[in-house]
Amino acid sequence: MGHGRPPSASAQSNGPSRMHVAETVAARVARSRFLYEGGHRYVVLMEESVLRYRTADPDAMKGQLRHLLAVMPLASVSLGIIPFTARRTVRPLEAFYLHDDTQAVVETLTAEIKVTQPRELADYAKTFAGLAEMAVYGDGARDLIRAAIDTLE
Repeated sequence: MGHGRPPSASAQSNGPSRMHVAETVAARVARSRFLYEGGHRYVVLMEESVLRYRTADPDAMKGQLRHLLAVMPLASVSLGIIPFTARRTVRPLEAFYLHDDTQAVVETLTAEIKVTQPRELADYAKTFAGLAEMAVYGDGARDLIRAAIDTLE
């Protein structure tokens, strides 16, 4: 018996179908409307390494990085990037999302954990503040994004 790829892996290796791409783009546009509607504020922090992980082909990566540059000027967006060279006052952590003062969502390998206890929310808020102090914003963040794009050229 041969050791061929399973059909699902083979289908994926041929690239996404036009319908899948259209659905993905439509979903992204629907989600992005929140960036332009009033009343929302998104404060995003990420490690510089996230800009450089090769999670897709170079063109897709460049598109994602250019998207970050495009949304940075929006009043609803604050994007901070923690550079490799930052003095660490908070160790790197799993991804978490803090929704005002009502909930934190923590992503682990096997689960999404919703935290609602006030004491724990305060811990996440304090950690987020520590990470925010290590980050660069504005021109400093744009420089890191452009440097990541340059490595893909």
